[in-house]
Amino acid sequence: MKPFEEWTVLPHGKLTSIAEGLLTVVGDLHMPLGDFPRRMTVARLRDGRLVIYSAIALHEDEMRALERYGTPRFLVVPGELHRMDAKIWKDRYPDMTVIAPAGARAKIEPVVHVDVTSVELGDPEVHVVTMPGTDDGEAALVVERPSGTTLVVNDLIWNVGHRPGVGGWLLKVAGFTGKEPKIPPIAALKGIKDKRAFGEQLEAWARLPNLRRIVVSHGDVVEGDAPAVLRSLASRLAA
Repeated sequence: MKPFEEWTVLPHGKLTSIAEGLLTVVGDLHMPLGDFPRRMTVARLRDGRLVIYSAIALHEDEMRALERYGTPRFLVVPGELHRMDAKIWKDRYPDMTVIAPAGARAKIEPVVHVDVTSVELGDPEVHVVTMPGTDDGEAALVVERPSGTTLVVNDLIWNVGHRPGVGGWLLKVAGFTGKEPKIPPIAALKGIKDKRAFGEQLEAWARLPNLRRIVVSHGDVVEGDAPAVLRSLASRLAA
């Protein structure tokens, strides 16, 4: 789909708290193979500013709830394919700083100006990081809270269950859906340029203190033993 020029709301759920200072909302994209889930994540900094990761335009009642929660200040466009709502968010909140990984900047710039490719957010518990092994093409978010750490990732880890119909069958065959989190082969082929470096990063994230969950842009939040999931993905990538 083409990036939106005007505020355009597609079907979505409600903003939901998943940890202290951390919200998420899931929307649907109508694709040739069927409706497909996409997710926005919001991290609130200590001073009340908000980091918007992989923006989705929401209905006005949800936008008002978001604005009561904090002030949208940073817009993270985590990869070249997640730019669809970026311009309309920047238009709505002109003071937002647009952050994107350096390797995706050339594809994002025609849609929205990228202010920075790395930034300190002014909160030691929230960090935007570029994923090694991706030619600086993917950005992640690490959020540390007293109850545990959350890793927010974009297109290289999916957790989408099998879908119905012929479209669902094709997604299954292509490796996008399954019973457990995975790195789809097509996503790996396009996005991972150095498997060793990427795998080492997964292993490093698995060692994060008190890692509780992995929030993916496509699919369900990975709860339970998140470190074991990352180690399993790293092992499969190296096989």
